[in-house]
Amino acid sequence: MDPVQHKLYHVHQFHSRNFLDTYCANKPGMIFEEEGIKLPMEKLHYYFRFANIEGGLMIDLSIGPVFFHLYSACEYFREIILLKFNDHCIIEVKRWLHGHTGAFDWKHTSSFVAEKEGNSSQSEEKDKRLKAKIKHVLKCCIDKENITDPLQLPPADCLFIGLVLDVVSKDKDEYIRNLKLFTKLLKPDGHLILFGLLHATYFTLDGEKFHVLEYDKSFLITALEEEGYSIRHCEVQRRRKESDLSDFKAVVFVAARKEEED
Repeated sequence: MDPVQHKLYHVHQFHSRNFLDTYCANKPGMIFEEEGIKLPMEKLHYYFRFANIEGGLMIDLSIGPVFFHLYSACEYFREIILLKFNDHCIIEVKRWLHGHTGAFDWKHTSSFVAEKEGNSSQSEEKDKRLKAKIKHVLKCCIDKENITDPLQLPPADCLFIGLVLDVVSKDKDEYIRNLKLFTKLLKPDGHLILFGLLHATYFTLDGEKFHVLEYDKSFLITALEEEGYSIRHCEVQRRRKESDLSDFKAVVFVAARKEEED
């Protein structure tokens, strides 16, 4: 029997703007504003600032048409490539990237980061700077050994995974397999930054439940270490509000380094 009882993120289509309106908008009643928006931006702001991470290329694999967590990253990497599983998400990101009419308003996120950096009046400049750093928004697929086939991307100095492993992996074996696939995007001695949901089974969009793989912190750390990562930082924050949008119990933030093979 198929262990997945809900829709699959990378298989079943969804409305990308509805995703943003549900989880990312600047409006009252955003249940997961703390865990889903502010926490990733805060953690990346402080981690990049104090961990001395920088380089030429950062590759981002994040759920939905989001990129707001990259405002801080654009200060430390020369180029950023976004990989998305959904065509509608690519269209949504490019609408913002090229300044098209009807693009989603991300001012609340750029303002948040600008304030963290002590330059609250520079939110528009943050927006322009990130747009300049994003060089490509590409389709990817986990059914291929090279997830960007036929394109071969250069190895990244830093790989960011934002909830994607949780929603594209049907079971723990697939999670480990997909982690191996994603790791191929990272150069030896490169940095991995990962956000995940602990003890979750679904998230909701447009009244439909989408699959989330249920796992705990111990499973995640073991999977990363067995793939050759050295854990530099791991932090868990429990959810603060109840909602039937998702049943996750906590958010986990991990920073790790891919050890060079002997």
